[in-house]
Amino acid sequence: MRLERIPITGGFILADAALEPRPDWFDPSWWRERGAGEPLGRGRGVAVSAGPGGEWVLRHYHRGGLPGRIVADCYAWTGETRTRPVREARTLIRLAEAGAPVPRPVAARVLRRGALYRGDIMTERVPEARTLATAAPRLAPEAWRSVGRALRRFHDAGGWHADLNAGNILLSPAGVYVIDLDRGRTVPPGSRSQRANLRRLARSLRKLGVLPAAADGWRALCSGYAAP
Repeated sequence: MRLERIPITGGFILADAALEPRPDWFDPSWWRERGAGEPLGRGRGVAVSAGPGGEWVLRHYHRGGLPGRIVADCYAWTGETRTRPVREARTLIRLAEAGAPVPRPVAARVLRRGALYRGDIMTERVPEARTLATAAPRLAPEAWRSVGRALRRFHDAGGWHADLNAGNILLSPAGVYVIDLDRGRTVPPGSRSQRANLRRLARSLRKLGVLPAAADGWRALCSGYAAP
């Protein structure tokens, strides 16, 4: 998969040129006015329908924590290849081509103003998906093992997630997917940073109150992750 750089006023779009992308795509209100926009919840973006078979997720980059209260969606410009939309799109392409369970990127946009930029990314939508955070209390052991197997595929493909929490894992009839790779990257499989992903996920489940109640489920996840 190859995304081409398409200049626009104030910045550029990365996309498959055959899709004929337009700046309006990155405006949630443009989709809502056409009855094709559906909010997915805090931080997850907007699902948009771009025609038969074309369901995508549009996500605007926002800062978290204290910096986000000061400059909600502006980042320091240090070059095109270092912008968050470009880095995430390219990471998703590498991981998808290596067999990782991640959604493929559709398009990304960067708007620059002086020393700052804003950005957005659009990815394929995982159909009929629930987050692990929502599904975990009622998951059967085999579903937990499926999550473990998916995370192992993600790591074997070289994936590393900057914030692997229960809200960034989707379960659907099509399988288990890892989403929101902002600040994610590829690393050597088996690295310490990948093992830290699992610890971060366990902390997330404890914070939600899923663990220790679902300790058997977590053991099933670890069993699926360890299986050859």
